Amino acid sequence: MTLPTRPLGTSGLEITRVGFGAWAIGGGGWAFSWGPQDDGASLATMRHALELGINWIDTAAVYGLGHSEEVVGRLLRELSPTARPLVFTKCGLVWDAHDRMAEPRRVLKPESIRAECDASLRRLGVERIDLYQFHWPDETGTPVEDSWGEMVRLIEKGKVRAAGVSNFNVNLLERCEAIRHVDSLQPPFSLIRREAAAHEIPWCAEHRTGVICYSPMQSGLLTDGFTAARLNALSSDDWRRSAPEFQQPNLGRNLALRDALRPIAQRHGTKVSAVAVAWTLAWPGVTGAIVGARSPEQVDGWIRAATLELTKNDLEEIASAIARTGAGAGPTRPVAAGARAAH
Repeated sequence: MTLPTRPLGTSGLEITRVGFGAWAIGGGGWAFSWGPQDDGASLATMRHALELGINWIDTAAVYGLGHSEEVVGRLLRELSPTARPLVFTKCGLVWDAHDRMAEPRRVLKPESIRAECDASLRRLGVERIDLYQFHWPDETGTPVEDSWGEMVRLIEKGKVRAAGVSNFNVNLLERCEAIRHVDSLQPPFSLIRREAAAHEIPWCAEHRTGVICYSPMQSGLLTDGFTAARLNALSSDDWRRSAPEFQQPNLGRNLALRDALRPIAQRHGTKVSAVAVAWTLAWPGVTGAIVGARSPEQVDGWIRAATLELTKNDLEEIASAIARTGAGAGPTRPVAAGARAAH
């Protein structure tokens, strides 16, 4: 199958409007795991996503402490070069090899970036990373100019094709942009976490920087089947158990907003998850959405977002539901490029 694509800023990469997010396939037993995951199921799920037309996978070194990249590498080795998806990964979260459950440190020292890049290339089994991203801002005191300068050198050496950042604010984006164009930003963005629509996404639209948002279904909350009982059944090492949006009163508001999407999904003959993802793609400046899955059936639940165009009435209905439920924070309604977002 083929799906519509968009250019990722000025990077030269053409990506489908949804990409496969490989966080959960890292498996269990680390600080931000989604619980145990079978590698065979992960491979089958990624194959299914590619068969449906998705042309990029987003992973990170820290997912499963290297394991997600290794599983993606297994997938790449079984595909012919012409059938391979684009592979995006991230650096800057350094874990403790002696304590898997310790929270990784945010490190963007040039020597650390170099070592992480080489390790990711080995795990993925590729000669060049299509999009390499800083995962989080540095917490060691390293100036972002030094970090971004190292990213430029990785591009010059041919190890990286395009360079982006994740979880950066406008100030950090500006400082990077002064050295070398930022090809993409990866912000958290969903019907619940809408803050990036106020500043970062408009900045990217103005500077021709691509945006690939993460957690557009708010880590599973904005799906048909999520319930409070499902939360209680999550694995003991699933990070969502202690996440604020999964605790009351937020949980009740979030599930009420999810329920308000059901009539819209029914009108379009699709799932709530597809509507939630399509909402993020309706914003000017958003290039694509990273959507996770742990089974082929989950991919089937949201793949329609790649082609679903929400109507003006749909968007108004969703904005009203956000106001009524009080879920999340940030602008509530996509507006024409250059106009001010509605709060």
